[in-house]
Amino acid sequence: MESFAPELLWMVVIGFLIAFVLAFGIGANDVANSFGTSVGSGVLTIRQACVLATICEISGAVLIGYKVSDTMRKGILEVGLYEGAEEVLMLGCVAALASSAVWLLVATFLKLPISGTHSIVGSTIGFSLVARGVQGLKWSTLGTIVGSWFISPVLSGIVSILLFLAIRRFILRAQEPLKAGFRSLPIFYGVTFFINVISVVLDGPKLLYMDNIPTWIALTASFGLSLLVALLTQIGSGAFAAAQDCQTIAGRESCQV
Repeated sequence: MESFAPELLWMVVIGFLIAFVLAFGIGANDVANSFGTSVGSGVLTIRQACVLATICEISGAVLIGYKVSDTMRKGILEVGLYEGAEEVLMLGCVAALASSAVWLLVATFLKLPISGTHSIVGSTIGFSLVARGVQGLKWSTLGTIVGSWFISPVLSGIVSILLFLAIRRFILRAQEPLKAGFRSLPIFYGVTFFINVISVVLDGPKLLYMDNIPTWIALTASFGLSLLVALLTQIGSGAFAAAQDCQTIAGRESCQV
């Protein structure tokens, strides 16, 4: 088939519109899963969560969504079976987008915290089974994806337990929990920033030439930036803690910060 076939342009347009609806459903469901605890605890308002979600979703899709998109594009399906019948593959992908969009919207309406990844992977498997049967799937890659669905909750639960135990031991049960919390902020911010930066540098898109960066440079740059963030957090939290101490002085006497 030609690289650009005018008679199939309608499919591209329909696919784009359906992808927009799917993105709407992902934003309504997946983002709610991520920010639900922050909004529920009162840390963020709904407006703040929407702004942060917009920034983070777009940044994540651009910076580290490349490999996931690549896996969905050719890692699950045996695309070689569609040579000479590329329009079937296009129709199947559009059908997968449509079914995922419908299910995400229905699940959101029913207040079900589901996964957009599960939906699109299941839809892709469904159309491939109909179009090319069991030989149309890469079962090794599919097994890895399905395995991660079971491993991720377990690992997340273990990490959550360890973090909560550490916070309870060193912060909540400390003699001065507020000060202990301020002292721990640089560590949390620094580690979080390091993980995010190293993920972007190592798994970033080829369009930004991330694949040309040596591993040692990626590690060094990520570690240096995380130290900088930790230092800035320490300065900011220290100033805020000093201001809090001033406000608790008996009689609210003036003090120098």
